[in-house]
Amino acid sequence: MSTAAVTAARSIGKLHPSKTCLLLCDMQERFRPLIHHGETVIRTTQYMTSVAKALDIPIVITQQYTKVFGETLPDCFANPDDLKSTPMFEKKKFSMLTDEVQAHLQNLDRQSYIIVGIEAHVCVQQTCLDLLEQGKHVHLILDAVSSQQAYDRLMALERMKQSGAFVTTAQSAAFMLMGSADHERFKAVSKLTVDHMKLENEFNNKLLK
Repeated sequence: MSTAAVTAARSIGKLHPSKTCLLLCDMQERFRPLIHHGETVIRTTQYMTSVAKALDIPIVITQQYTKVFGETLPDCFANPDDLKSTPMFEKKKFSMLTDEVQAHLQNLDRQSYIIVGIEAHVCVQQTCLDLLEQGKHVHLILDAVSSQQAYDRLMALERMKQSGAFVTTAQSAAFMLMGSADHERFKAVSKLTVDHMKLENEFNNKLLK
């Protein structure tokens, strides 16, 4: 691929399952009642992990200081067994990109990363910037990324966007990953989407007021 084509691909930010990894950042028990629109973030995270499973996209989980903040919320997966079988890395570093995670991602060899989780202005932002610095494409799921304070979330999303990250929605990312109604998993992902749309999205409700 020519330099011009590589630049164009980065500026457009298309997603392809074979080139994509889903990062689930620090969605832990202690944060649940504290996060701005936290229940929507959890529901949307479950949708994204279900889409990733349907499309054979690898998922990587981190937990920030588990002794203090608890385990990853089981609700992040439709099937609790999927949580148990997903690679999880303990960390104290704010960015997800610890040495252990870096080694794991290197083996996966993916160019695009979808990030869901918390908090937007700390661990998500530092993960995003580290990936961008490595020349990776970063896609932030707007309805699955948040902070305790709405203002911190807003400024973090803007900061990451300024640095070159793509801000999108869960449904937009899911359908971009399929690319066509001819995709062999289209019916499965469409059902996940219909079911997800029946659930309350607090971010959407705010826009409608």
